[in-house]
Amino acid sequence: MSNSPTGETSMTGSSSNSPSEVVTCGALAAHVREIAARRGWPVTVRALPAVLHNNPKLIETAVRDAPAPIVAYADCGTYGGLDGTNRLPGLHCYDVYAGPEAIRQIFDDEPGTYLLTDFLVRSFDRLVLAGLGLDRYPELWDDYFGHYRRIVWLAQQPTAELAAAGLFGLPLTRVDTGVSRLERQLEALLP
Repeated sequence: MSNSPTGETSMTGSSSNSPSEVVTCGALAAHVREIAARRGWPVTVRALPAVLHNNPKLIETAVRDAPAPIVAYADCGTYGGLDGTNRLPGLHCYDVYAGPEAIRQIFDDEPGTYLLTDFLVRSFDRLVLAGLGLDRYPELWDDYFGHYRRIVWLAQQPTAELAAAGLFGLPLTRVDTGVSRLERQLEALLP
């Protein structure tokens, strides 16, 4: 099993079903691989780069160019571009991990909430700081993040390390979500 966020990994278990292909967001890939291996699902996991989220239209194109019967993406800002595929329900991975009702409540409680997942915590420097140019132009920080009032970390596998939250200087709330919702949703997509 590969821990690489992108690439193809084949996992076959004791099932006699023919293998299925799962095209997944790189941000979900490690969890999808772990769940498939643990459950013995005969799937090949093809991860697309998580940086595609910086331009959601590229998500739609990449998914359609890598046709797979199972799509481990929510809508992810494609505004229906992934509708018609056998995809995860919800607007984004936050819905996948915590559920749409919990996410709605988080934003009802404080609209100025910035959400993090384990993947975003681990790759914050690369995807956010470098991806938005904040490593080169730190003066843009307030333009991007000045309206946020708190950070909510939707933790799949909580660790004590969360350097990204310190950058914001805002209160941090950790919500332990695990991956059980993702696992149930993947199981529902399997043939």
